[in-house]
Amino acid sequence: MDDHGRGDDPRPAGSAGRPPGPLPYEGVWRFTAAAVDASVPQARHAVRDLLLRQGVPVSDDLVHGLLLIVSELVTNAVRHAALLSPMLAVEVAVGAEWVRVSVEDNHPYRPTALEADHARTGGRGLLLVREVAREAGGVVDVEHTASGGKVIWAALPLKPAALT
Repeated sequence: MDDHGRGDDPRPAGSAGRPPGPLPYEGVWRFTAAAVDASVPQARHAVRDLLLRQGVPVSDDLVHGLLLIVSELVTNAVRHAALLSPMLAVEVAVGAEWVRVSVEDNHPYRPTALEADHARTGGRGLLLVREVAREAGGVVDVEHTASGGKVIWAALPLKPAALT
């Protein structure tokens, strides 16, 4: 994985009171992989290793949630987009207070979360991603790319969600 620069300051307005400039673990990393089954564990391991190598302050629960999200999003790209998109891209963006993982492919169709149907053995990946993100206090979204594909991303806070 290569660091592709830090870009604009992604920190929310409420980060006053800390020194200016990025923290040592902040950055954006992107890698590409073939849209094949073997890319699922490779992407998961690459994200885990990146978080560790950069010293991102993530709890074990957050790491498990992020890795589950990466697995589900890459699996969806492999299963549903590979015909039109033989390659996919995984991006990890880390800010001072959040981490965002995304998977991009060149397939134009936007995925839909299916309702839980206990008779089905699959089709609940996006529901699972949304639930993991919600429980962590994060968000999930899908955006179209300029090339006609899509990016599915999940952003989770580095600090535990406040109890309400």
